Amino acid sequence: MKFESQVVHAGDRRRKPGVPVPSTTPIHLSTTYFYDSVAKLDRIFAHEEEGFSYSRYGNPTNEALETLLATLENGYGALATSSGMAALHLAFQAALLDRRRSIVAANSLYGSTVTMMDQLLCSFGVQVRYVDICDLEAVARAIHEAQPGCVFMESVSNPLVRVGRMEKIAQLAHQAGAVLIVDHTFATPMLFRPLDLGADIVVHSATKYLAGHGDVLGGAIISNQAHYEIIRTLARASGPILGPFESYLTMRGIKTLAVRFERQCQNAKALAEWLAGHPRVERVYYCGNSDHPDRCTIEAQFAPGLYGALLSFEIKNADRAAVMSFMDRLKMVVPGTSLGDVHTLVLYPAISSHRDISPKMRERMGIRDNLVRISAGIEAADDIIMDLDHALSAA
Repeated sequence: MKFESQVVHAGDRRRKPGVPVPSTTPIHLSTTYFYDSVAKLDRIFAHEEEGFSYSRYGNPTNEALETLLATLENGYGALATSSGMAALHLAFQAALLDRRRSIVAANSLYGSTVTMMDQLLCSFGVQVRYVDICDLEAVARAIHEAQPGCVFMESVSNPLVRVGRMEKIAQLAHQAGAVLIVDHTFATPMLFRPLDLGADIVVHSATKYLAGHGDVLGGAIISNQAHYEIIRTLARASGPILGPFESYLTMRGIKTLAVRFERQCQNAKALAEWLAGHPRVERVYYCGNSDHPDRCTIEAQFAPGLYGALLSFEIKNADRAAVMSFMDRLKMVVPGTSLGDVHTLVLYPAISSHRDISPKMRERMGIRDNLVRISAGIEAADDIIMDLDHALSAA
């Protein structure tokens, strides 16, 4: 099936002889399962037979979502987690469990990810080295010198939308015996599939584009066969699993991902083109820009005609107070701390996604105090533009 059909059908409507098939996946709220014989339960606990015993180990609703996620990312298996950060933490644990406690990471990342590596992982002896992930020579040099157990990157960086050559980076990581982990939240499997390009583990904040409606907090890990069982084993021990109701909502949201994301990409393109000509805008960061520094990589990796639904822009001569005033003047666009919803969202990285990053570090990352990030929704593009124009022009 093509992607547009997979999002609708994968994971649902499993047929068993003589058993009626619900047209949508039921929500299984039970924590505990038993069988006609304890011997069968024993075999299930021993993983000698498929089945459910305790929801921290597996749940039918979660399993349906995980089947869908693995299908969309072309992975061996998936795990639904309680948040995107929980997914990322578990991915790092799985990658570094029997490897050198060292990470080579992109130097432009979500602020909470940097906090996790610098404050949490480092306290457990993990060394982190940051590198320009779009500079292959620098990546190769960093991997050679650090000999990491893991290489980490975002498929599209937050918030300056840089795109690294994933296939080449995967080759460099594997030559050093390292695992490549990719945060694929911004791009979604609709743009491309990191596992097809050599990544070992893919993580998502399912809160964003997958669930898509701002009503679910969740995450996901999808991996190749080599890492799936260790991810499951660690999850059984630490328990960062998603609840069945949230799994149901995420699965329901994914069913419209193809149509939502296509519209969001179209709106982002229209916004980027309009913002580029606005007198109050200094610069626009968007994967569809003809002068994007990673243009060749984007054209090679992304689905034809789609450039993602995220963009950022700098307001001319704006300080923090001016940016906040701009956001306060918005009437329809939501000044919220997320992305991927059906409504358009505007975020100010300096006070939200990158708040815990020092001003000097933000400056080195290229995140200036006049930078604003937009997550395009599915509204009429003209209405989004009208609202942004009002808020910008009133300054």
